[in-house]
Amino acid sequence: MSKPKIGVLLSNLGTPDEPTSSAVKRYLKQFLSDPRVIDLPRGKWLPILNFIVLPRRSPKVAKNYQIVWSKEGSPLLVISRQQQQAIQAYFNQQNKDFIVELGMTYGNPSIDSAIENLLAQKVDKIIILPLYPQYGSTTTAPVFDAFARSLIRYKNIVPFEFIHNYYNHPLYINALVNTINLEQNEFLVFSFHGIPQRYDDEGDYYAHHCRETARLVAESLKLEDHQWCLAFQSRFGKEEWLKPYTDIVLKELPNKGIKKVAVICPGFSADCLETLEEIAQENREYFLTSGGESYRYIPALNNNPDHIHALTTLIEEKC
Repeated sequence: MSKPKIGVLLSNLGTPDEPTSSAVKRYLKQFLSDPRVIDLPRGKWLPILNFIVLPRRSPKVAKNYQIVWSKEGSPLLVISRQQQQAIQAYFNQQNKDFIVELGMTYGNPSIDSAIENLLAQKVDKIIILPLYPQYGSTTTAPVFDAFARSLIRYKNIVPFEFIHNYYNHPLYINALVNTINLEQNEFLVFSFHGIPQRYDDEGDYYAHHCRETARLVAESLKLEDHQWCLAFQSRFGKEEWLKPYTDIVLKELPNKGIKKVAVICPGFSADCLETLEEIAQENREYFLTSGGESYRYIPALNNNPDHIHALTTLIEEKC
């Protein structure tokens, strides 16, 4: 009896096709139109989005993308491709019949194209791995939505498994721990992408998952409470978001006698605009101009071998 052919869908948020205002506008329109991301009534939100937010925000965001864009393209897409290739190489080496595709929730390559490719290759089962360790209603859930929408046009829906989260998986925690080599007197800041506080109040698991990830890593590193903290970045709009805010924390730490920090963003499986520009550059300036002396950004897990091992294990656990 032949072994089943397994299709794997890796998914991340997405990225503009180019670091231009028009490309960013297309991308942001798709992203910010998703009711999972902004859950305001459509009749109220869409006019604000189209006539205020996009015209104002697109040029600014495009300039930020130009700072981090490389010859190969968007860092998020480049690294996601590297992850896809590394996972595919692992299964090839194991002589396992796995087909690994990449599909972004917004932008290209799309989840639609990934599913089309997998079904065209006659896979017997699909495993969906959103590259978000901590489940979020604004990140993980849209992957499921997009996957479900993609299947509407098919009669031959194969069995599938959806990986809900891996915020406390031992291999993921170990991969994070192995990237953190704190120097003497270096304070560790865990920075996670924020969400509106209201989402947490309404039952989103995200904040709890973030706090557990940070606790497990700090525990593995044998850090005392005074040697680390957790904060949330990238707030948007006037609504209250999860606190404390990363930028405020970094501005305040020097006044508390903390002059050396290392910042890690465990919620990001691949470096992107939010880590390479916002954390590695913008927040670095906040800390140093507030009296800090040493600021170090610890890169995302990206295609680190420990990370690939964790991801391939997650997939195999669903087979």
